[in-house]
Amino acid sequence: MNATFEDRLLTELKTEISARASRGRAPAARRRTGRRLLAGAGVVAAAAAAAVAVPMVTDSQPSAYALTRNADGSINLRITEFRDPEQVERDLAGMGVRADITYLPLGKRCADGRAPFVAGDHSDITPEEARSTDPAVQARIRKIGENTASAKAIRPENGITIYPRYIRPGQIVLIEVMENSRTPSPEHPGVAWQFGGRLTDGPVKPCRVADDPAAFDMGDATPPPGS
Repeated sequence: MNATFEDRLLTELKTEISARASRGRAPAARRRTGRRLLAGAGVVAAAAAAAVAVPMVTDSQPSAYALTRNADGSINLRITEFRDPEQVERDLAGMGVRADITYLPLGKRCADGRAPFVAGDHSDITPEEARSTDPAVQARIRKIGENTASAKAIRPENGITIYPRYIRPGQIVLIEVMENSRTPSPEHPGVAWQFGGRLTDGPVKPCRVADDPAAFDMGDATPPPGS
């Protein structure tokens, strides 16, 4: 059975709750998303109709990405090459969003403890519930995870879409993008890339790279209907 975006969110949420409980701290919902893309594509889907495309890299090299302001105020990030994350940050700042963007190879992630969680990601889930295999308990945790502040602000829609209306003043959008160096194919299925995103009030520490073996457990690269 292939893991989905919701499955990964649920796993990360339960891991965060258990880890915080072992440290004697209040549990919080950690936002981490996985996105399955069409094999060989490696880029996010086109922006919605009625959006205004704003290509942001204007040097002699082809654009590594484009930012699009949609009609509803959301911002779509379309990545074509995994370079220039600092420029992405600067251009998002010009659109009113503070961001910390990190590019990593698939199978790596930034270690926990990089930045504090926002109040809107805290939940009342107990460590016992986090360890439970009861479908009803898992469904409750999933619902809580989907309604955290971070889940509302950063969505796996058309790749990466940011909703500024859910971002409070001073908050930072923390995004990690993990690229598969091997292009997925029918012979070698997998994800082209994944991303994890959540909000933080800062400060944000430098990324301490850690292994993420679960990154390769996302199943094949077939996108869900409507992608």
